[in-house]
Amino acid sequence: MPKMKSNSGIKKRVKITGTGKLMHEKGRRRTHLVQKQSSGRSRLDGGMVPIAKADRKRVKKLLGK
Repeated sequence: MPKMKSNSGIKKRVKITGTGKLMHEKGRRRTHLVQKQSSGRSRLDGGMVPIAKADRKRVKKLLGK
């Protein structure tokens, strides 16, 4: 039986921590209007956050886990 391929788009967007949590980058920071924001606001907008509980099962399946 062939191996299941992991989704290459999800691989680039989601990281698995050492404890097994699924983390993703917030989307707001990727806008083209970043230069208008203050640096403090940019810092608050950025960062990794855990994936919602409702989405975990689907994301794990896409990752092949």
